[in-house]
Amino acid sequence: MIKRTVVQPVAVFWLIVVAAPPVLASQVDFSQWLEAFAIEAQQRGISRSVIDSALDGVQPIPDVIELDRAQPEATDDFCHYLGRRLTSTRIERGRKLLKEHRDLLRRVTAKYGVPSRFLIALWGLETNFGDITGSFPVIDALATLAHDERRGPLFREQLFAALRIVDQGHRTPSRMKGSWAGGMGQVQLMPTTFLSSAVDYDGDGRKNIWTSLPDAFASAATYLNDMGWRTGETWGREVALPAELARNRAELAKTRSIADWRSVGVKRIDGRALPGVVMRGSIVRPDRKKHHAFLVYANFHTIMRWNPSTFFAISVGALADEISRSASLRACRSE
Repeated sequence: MIKRTVVQPVAVFWLIVVAAPPVLASQVDFSQWLEAFAIEAQQRGISRSVIDSALDGVQPIPDVIELDRAQPEATDDFCHYLGRRLTSTRIERGRKLLKEHRDLLRRVTAKYGVPSRFLIALWGLETNFGDITGSFPVIDALATLAHDERRGPLFREQLFAALRIVDQGHRTPSRMKGSWAGGMGQVQLMPTTFLSSAVDYDGDGRKNIWTSLPDAFASAATYLNDMGWRTGETWGREVALPAELARNRAELAKTRSIADWRSVGVKRIDGRALPGVVMRGSIVRPDRKKHHAFLVYANFHTIMRWNPSTFFAISVGALADEISRSASLRACRSE
């Protein structure tokens, strides 16, 4: 149990105001910080019994801080990142699972508007189709990051959300396992996303993104839909740029119609003209030292709201294309 000291109301107010703010949290002893956090959690309406059971014995995890400082987008180049994720094994397995879960995925797509290939791609990239859902105790990991000053306020809200998930009866603290950053279940939803978008699609009374594929797929689709997914549109495509345009960063930053991009010489990567559809997009160059370029549309930016990484969003779109055989990425093939 978390030890608490009985204090007068004025003293309680002082503790909340002084100890709770996370800006310099790492300069506060972890146990003191956790005590102040527990007080605020109860003020936010989370039950005392849940707070006590969930936070009892919580300790910072040094490995979490180390992993937070070494994220792949900061250390990888684009081709290395892509090569580790768009493997032939993952593509073939994605195609097999797309067929295996066809009926369920069709129902989810019909209800939420997100094509099956993107749900399978997200599943494959987030957890290797459920093989690696994370072994970190989510509450401990989030407490570690909430106490750290680098992104403390962000993870503080995630920790409150995790406690609320326990309070609502969807998962017990001991079974709430996930990634070092708090991503949970088959598709690695963060706790705040779980609260806003998780779905009990199988109707068993719990939102179970850990072991229920119906709940996991429907929750992922709900979140993408909530973030603005445009039904009937794709994410983007690999393109070839004329040399003069490739050097003009100001022009590449603009959002234009496909017809406008076609008029300034942008083509599909195989040299064919861009499609004659009414859509708008912008050019993304994931590695400015090389020639790779992608014309991306609104759904690309929706994927970026899932994970604000250009590398990740391109890999989701590219894997979805490979799984559905609608396109095959040429970038990095010869590198």
